[in-house]
Amino acid sequence: MNLSTTRQTRANFIRLLSGMSLEAVNHIPEGFNNNLIWNFGHIIATQQLLTYSLSGLNPKVEDEVLAAFRKGTKPEKVHTTAELEGLKKLAVTTLDQFEADFEAGLFQTFESYPTSYGVELTNIEEAASFNALHEALHLGYAMALKRAL
Repeated sequence: MNLSTTRQTRANFIRLLSGMSLEAVNHIPEGFNNNLIWNFGHIIATQQLLTYSLSGLNPKVEDEVLAAFRKGTKPEKVHTTAELEGLKKLAVTTLDQFEADFEAGLFQTFESYPTSYGVELTNIEEAASFNALHEALHLGYAMALKRAL
């Protein structure tokens, strides 16, 4: 499984957040529905749900992360520096874990899933490929958010 695009997108996202104040990453600019930290947490939560959950496996992140950032949520609180740093760590460790678990053959089943993008995911490879697209889309949105601050 080649995760180089996803890894680069996450590195670019971390670079985008670098040096920004906590107030800035939590701020929802006028005309937007969410903020930078939500978009960052959302890509992590979504990757876990698209890969682990749809394969009948337990996600490798805390339930709180999934509850705060999954599809259909919106920013509900001001996140702390510790939470932001935790997400930055998860951005790396979750991909490392996914790659190791994929290589170990853990993804044996997959529940077909129709995305809101109009793509039907039918296996783990399609989920990982779609996830790369999804993360790039949210990075672009985050870049627009940052310009609006």
